[in-house]
Amino acid sequence: MGNPCIICVAITGSLPTKDNNPAVPITVAEQIESTQEAFEAGASIAHCHVRDDEGRPTSDPDRFAALKEGLEKHCPGLIVQLSTGGRSGAGQARGGMLPLAPDMASLSVGSNNFPTRVYENPPDLVDWLASEMVKYGVKPEIEAFDLSHILKAHQMWTAGQITDRPYVQFVMGVKNAMPADREVFDYYIYTVKRLFGEDAPWCAAGIGPNQNVLNDWAISSGGHARTGLEDNVRLDRERLAPSNAALVKRAAELCEKYGRPVATWQQARQILGLRPAA
Repeated sequence: MGNPCIICVAITGSLPTKDNNPAVPITVAEQIESTQEAFEAGASIAHCHVRDDEGRPTSDPDRFAALKEGLEKHCPGLIVQLSTGGRSGAGQARGGMLPLAPDMASLSVGSNNFPTRVYENPPDLVDWLASEMVKYGVKPEIEAFDLSHILKAHQMWTAGQITDRPYVQFVMGVKNAMPADREVFDYYIYTVKRLFGEDAPWCAAGIGPNQNVLNDWAISSGGHARTGLEDNVRLDRERLAPSNAALVKRAAELCEKYGRPVATWQQARQILGLRPAA
């Protein structure tokens, strides 16, 4: 068995609530506990959002700092990836946590439609977020909601705005954005390999019922996988997911099915070219 598969767990997001699924971790303490369980189940990256006291999404750097500190204490070696997504803040507030120097942060390099609004990522903000990531030694994960986002990431890389080889995540299944289309998915892989090299690591995330579909496609195609309650609160039509760890375990079962070991945090850091854990 070779080619370890990195499992990323997106623990909370900006939208799911306890009304959707009581297992969604909202407070920092809940997030730390849920992530520790997912880490022990095989996740080596935690993609993190934070909420305010009313459970609303926020970009509050102090809450991110508390979460990062707790994860580093209870999940030693875990790759902490903080979100700069647009549902949690506006303008440069979206990057207010980058001085915390997490291992990684999400970076959306272009705009697209979401279910009820436009997900705006204007060029000047994208350039600023990228420069802050360079400044603080944060590796971006390119969230590609469209083919143009992969091409834009390559343009930024060749211009030196992204210093490490980009790690691209295909996001499929968001209403009004890119659906879960296998031919498009395969072309995304082809494009990443053409632009960034045959050995370039990449990841995929599916939203809602597409989560397990994209996990299967990614793992069977040699990529890495994202799962978690941010993207999908259910195991199937009849059952809610009891935890983030349960979704990680399901992805790990696909790794076993396709003869790929689940990457340890040490292997994940090596694959992504990240600094050793502190």
